Amino acid sequence: MSKFLMFVLSISIFTSISASAAIYKGQREFVRNCVKCHKAGQSYIATKRKIEWKSYTRAKGKRLQDIHLKSDKAKKSHKYFESKKFSKNTRHLEDFLLEYAKDSGNVPACN
Repeated sequence: MSKFLMFVLSISIFTSISASAAIYKGQREFVRNCVKCHKAGQSYIATKRKIEWKSYTRAKGKRLQDIHLKSDKAKKSHKYFESKKFSKNTRHLEDFLLEYAKDSGNVPACN
């Protein structure tokens, strides 16, 4: 009985870890796809509060996507925002944006 309990417990732990979003993955998405238009880089994230970033990333980033696709200045990123990759990685990007928002008190590392 105890082996079965340990097995169920380990499966639930590994499943919950892999299902959660990762800040480092969001940072990687930001660096690969957002820095080319937002020249300020990661300091740009600190221009908005958590509640603002949440409103942009709600519904798999629909508002953020709409803003970029309607902007002529963001033509470099249209391909990314139209891809499935964006909707797949929005949760990671959201975690990264919230982690370093203006009111978070955190400062991103220089890497």
